[in-house]
Amino acid sequence: MTYVEGKIERVRPQQFHETAGLEDWRVLGEGACAYFRAGSLTADARLVQAISELPEVEAGHPDIDVRYDGVTVRLITLTDDFYGLSERDVELARQISAVARTLGFPADPSTVQTVQVTVDALAGPDVVRFWRALLGYADRANSSEDLIDPQRRGAPFYFQQMDAPRPQRNRVHVDVWVPYDQAEARIAAAVAAGGQVVNDAYAPSHWVLADPEGNEACVGTAGWIGPDPARR
Repeated sequence: MTYVEGKIERVRPQQFHETAGLEDWRVLGEGACAYFRAGSLTADARLVQAISELPEVEAGHPDIDVRYDGVTVRLITLTDDFYGLSERDVELARQISAVARTLGFPADPSTVQTVQVTVDALAGPDVVRFWRALLGYADRANSSEDLIDPQRRGAPFYFQQMDAPRPQRNRVHVDVWVPYDQAEARIAAAVAAGGQVVNDAYAPSHWVLADPEGNEACVGTAGWIGPDPARR
C-alpha cells in the first residue's frame, strides 16, 4: 500500500481502466471485479489456492466468490477512514490475472456486476439508524450515508438526502453497476423488456430507467473509457 503524507494513494476508476495489464478487470460500485472461468470446483480451488499464496494478499483482501463454473474476485481497499481503490489493488489485480493465465482460466469481464439499494430519505440519520440495526450493517468508512455488510456479501445501502417529499415517485430503488462496456447493452435489454429511459443527462456515468409501472432503477458505470453515448 502506498502512502502520500500518511494517506493511502487513491486510484481513480478511469485511471485503473487505463493501466496496462488490467484488461481482465472492471471497476464497479464496489471496487474492481474480475471473473475467471475455471469450469469445476476442483479447478476453482486451484485458482483460489494460487491467489492465497501471492505476496500482496493480506487478511480480508481480496474478496473471492466461488461457484461451480468459476471464480469472482473483488479488490477494494477498506480501512477505518478509506473505502476505494488504491495502488495495492492495481498490483494485486495484475498478479491475480497472471496466475489465472498460468492456470489456463480465461477472464470474462462482461459478467461482473454489483447491486446497491438506494433509499431517498428526509430524516436521513434516523432512517440510516433503522436500517443499520435491521440489517446488522456497519457505516462505510468516512460516510454517514452508506451502509455495508461487514461480511461484504449483501448489497450495500446508500441513503440519498431529500429536501422535500416527491409524490408519485418511489423512494427506494436499485442501482445496478455494470462494466462500462456493457452498459448500453444492458439498457437496451431493459428497454426491450418493457422499460423506458427516464433520464440520461448524466450518461455515461449513470442512467435512470423505469419499469412498465414507473418503478425506477439506475444503471451505473465507473471509470468509463469508451465513446460517449451522448455524442453518437
